[in-house]
Amino acid sequence: MSLQGKKIIVGLSGGIAAYKTLTLVRLLVKAGAQVRCVCTPSALQFVTPLSLSTLSGYPLYSDMFSSRNESATEHISYADWGDLLVVAPATANTLGKFANGIADNALSTLFNAFNKTVLLVPAMNTQMYRHPATQENLQKLRAWGAEIMPAATGSLACGTEGEGRMPEAEAIFERINELLQKSCASLQEKKILITAGPTVEAIDPVRYISNHSTGLMGCCIADELAKRGAAVYLVHGPMQASPKAKMFRSIAVTSAQEMFKAATELWADMDMAVLSAAVADYTPLNPSKEKIKKHDESLQLRLSKTQDILAALGKNKQAKQLLVGFALETENELSNAGEKLHKKNADLIVLNSLKDSGAGFAQATNRVTFLEKDGTISPMPLKSKQEVAVDLADRMEYLYGKL
Repeated sequence: MSLQGKKIIVGLSGGIAAYKTLTLVRLLVKAGAQVRCVCTPSALQFVTPLSLSTLSGYPLYSDMFSSRNESATEHISYADWGDLLVVAPATANTLGKFANGIADNALSTLFNAFNKTVLLVPAMNTQMYRHPATQENLQKLRAWGAEIMPAATGSLACGTEGEGRMPEAEAIFERINELLQKSCASLQEKKILITAGPTVEAIDPVRYISNHSTGLMGCCIADELAKRGAAVYLVHGPMQASPKAKMFRSIAVTSAQEMFKAATELWADMDMAVLSAAVADYTPLNPSKEKIKKHDESLQLRLSKTQDILAALGKNKQAKQLLVGFALETENELSNAGEKLHKKNADLIVLNSLKDSGAGFAQATNRVTFLEKDGTISPMPLKSKQEVAVDLADRMEYLYGKL
C-alpha cells in the first residue's frame, strides 16, 4: 500500500498509548509518506524527541518558541504543508482544547490553523471516554468535519478492561489510507484538459524543429489528476513518457497548430486546463514537400509565429474555469512569469528555470515556483516530478474552490 508523496502530520498528546504511535510513524514512512511529528509537552513523558525524529526523518515540533524551529510561525507552515493531521493518542484534555478553540501548545495551535483532513484517535480511561464532556467535545469536533476513530475495547493502563483503548497502529494506518484515497477523489467528474510533450514543426519530410521535452511532467500531472477522480483529456505531442493512469481521452498531435486546434476545440467544455506542453513559438513558413538537398554553405529558414494556446484559452475563459500555464525561463524569471500570468488571463503559472540544477527537460525532478493572480508567489524545493504534480493538484483544488 503506497502513500508516496503524501504529507502527514502525526500529533501526540500525553497518554500511555503514545508508544503505539511510534509504530504508526514507521508504517507511514515505509509506505512512502513524508511524516512530521508534533507533540504536547505531556506526550514527551511517554516518548522521546529522538525516537520521533529518527523514525520520521524530521525534527520534532513540540515547543512553539524554540530557536530550533524553522519558522517563527511553525504552526502555520505545518498547516500549509500537511495533507492530513492525525492525532493519536488524543486525550480528553487535548480533545477539550480542540473543541473549545484553546491554543496553548504546539499541537492545539496547529489544530486551530489546519483546514484539511483531520483524524482524531481518542485514548483514555473508560469513565473519561464516556464522560458527557468528552462525548460532547467529540460530537462538536465531528460536526466541524473531523474524522473520529472509535476507541477500541480491551486492557487499559489502569488495569481494567473496557472502552477507551487506542486502536492498534495498523488499524490507524488503514484508516489514514482510506481518508487519503477519499480525498484523492476530490476532483471527481471534473473535466480537465492537459497538454504535454513537445511539438514538431516540419522543415521538410525529413527534418524538423522541436525541443527536449519528454512529456514526463505532463504525464505525472495527468496521472495525479486522474487519481483524484478527474476526467483527463490529454493532448500530447510526440512524447517519450506515457501516463500510467487511464485517460478519459488521449489525443496525439504533432505540430503546434494541431495542438492549438485540439485544445481550443475542447476548452469550452472543460472545468480546468493545465498547459504543460513545450509548444514551439515559431514554425517554418513554407516547409518543403521534398527533402532539401545540401547544396549551399548556408540555409536560411523563414519562420512564422505559432498561435498562442494559453492566450487563446485565457481570452475565452469563463467564470468557473481554472487555467494553469507553465513558464520555462532562463532570465528575469519572476517578472517574465508574472507578465505571462496577467497578460494571458491565467489563474496560476508554474515557473521553472533551466538555471536550476535538477530542473527542466529530461529530468526526473523539478524545482518550481507557483505564481497566483492575487500576487501570491510560492517557491518550492527540488522534488520529483510526481511530487510536483501532487503540489500542483493541491493548488488547483484550492484555487478552483475559490472561483
